[in-house]
Formats: sequence, structure tokens, C-alpha cells
Amino acid sequence: MESEFIYHVTTQKEWEQAKEKGEYQPAGFDQEGFIHCSIERQVAGVLDRFYKGQIGLVKLKIEKAKVSRPVLFELAVDLDELFPHVYGALNLESVVEVIEIV
Repeated sequence: MESEFIYHVTTQKEWEQAKEKGEYQPAGFDQEGFIHCSIERQVAGVLDRFYKGQIGLVKLKIEKAKVSRPVLFELAVDLDELFPHVYGALNLESVVEVIEIV
């Protein structure tokens, strides 16, 4: 069964900036056009591939039903796996938990 939650890894600093702006858009959003997310079991691989050695990271737990923009599950061809993408800025009320990654 598909989970009602998706996850996004970002920095504590970017999350603080989002709270000031009232919405979240990661660095690189303008080039990508969407926000990369994961289901829970994919998070460890994302951390390993893209965030190795970084500190000050948080994992946003996002309730899909509260996301105001389209959420599409799309194929990451190199991994042959579907990942959720949010097409637009993330509304902050969809984030139900911010988990520090240590």
C-alpha cells in the first residue's frame, strides 16, 4: 500500500529560509522544475548518493494529502525506481514533522 507520507532532505538553513518566505523551494528548483522527494525506504539511498559527509541536514515528513501542488511518481531510470516529485513550491502546512539527521 502506498504511504500517505513522502520525504525530502534539505538543510536546516534552507528550511529556516522557507519558514520566513512561507513556502519551500530548494536550491536548483528553477532548473529542475520540481522538488525531489522519496518514500521512507528510499531516504537512506538518497542520503548516501547526494548528501554524504554533509551536516546540518533535516528530513521533511510531508503529508501528501496536504500538498497543494501536483505530486507525481516518476521513474528514476538509473535506479529503475519510482520517486515522488512535487511540481511547485511546497506549502509549509503539508510538512507534518522536521527530523534532524544526525
